[in-house]
Amino acid sequence: MTASRTPSATHTLAAQAVTLGYGDRTIVDRLDLDVPPGLITAIVGANGCGKSTLLRALARLIAPAAGQVVLDGKALHSRPSKEVARTLGLLPQSPVAPEGIAVADLVGRGRHPHQKLLASWSERDYAVVADALSATGIEDLADRSVDELSGGQRQRVWIAMALAQETDILLLDEPTTFLDVAHQVEVLDLLTDLNRERGTTIVMVLHDMNLAARYADHLFALRAGRVVASGAPGDIMTADLIREVFELDSLVVTDPVSGAPIVLPRGRHHVASPDAAPRSPFPAAPILTGVLDG
Repeated sequence: MTASRTPSATHTLAAQAVTLGYGDRTIVDRLDLDVPPGLITAIVGANGCGKSTLLRALARLIAPAAGQVVLDGKALHSRPSKEVARTLGLLPQSPVAPEGIAVADLVGRGRHPHQKLLASWSERDYAVVADALSATGIEDLADRSVDELSGGQRQRVWIAMALAQETDILLLDEPTTFLDVAHQVEVLDLLTDLNRERGTTIVMVLHDMNLAARYADHLFALRAGRVVASGAPGDIMTADLIREVFELDSLVVTDPVSGAPIVLPRGRHHVASPDAAPRSPFPAAPILTGVLDG
């Protein structure tokens, strides 16, 4: 990875007493949140709890009805659009590419915040796009139409476009939606690479608690538009939290692959012993610990 970058730890992003909604309906109510710089953060919670609404506010797509989102100590909505776009990027849940556009052309659109009106491409523009294609492993797809790609490949293209934008904070709304398990792991491994190698602060809404616990350094658990727990997965993910957030009885045990917490839903038909103490259902296998750590 050749493009030089400002460490994302120099940038801060926070929500201060933010209230969000649509019309008369309040979705997020007086929420406070500080995104840990330089880490991978996952926002989790049940459907309708305000996860995506909060992410859209952090990306300046929604203006708070009260409170404010603050980027580097300044109100986000008071900052010029291009200035914000050079620091903060968003990958929405279901992005739509122009019909027939080639991969390299779509990735190149990420350079818009750095270009002056009617200016031709600079050497740096070309270098950054090439770097983004390389970082996401899609150099061989550069001339292909985005329409021809698989779901996992398309997600890589969109992430490459976000990289070409050269933001130090990257927001992603359900980046694994509609992907099979292999492509989910592929995309989350890529985001982990970006965080570890480039220092990119990543904030993502995730539907799967177990993937969130494995890949995130920090979790925000939401219920009814409020943060009910915040911290490292190993510190906050308990059966009580899962019950509070999802209204689900479960066992929370240790994943033998990653060492992260893993949630095992009880359900109504698979309760061997409701009073059994939580324990790992897997045999002790220390030789596996860390082998496939994501």
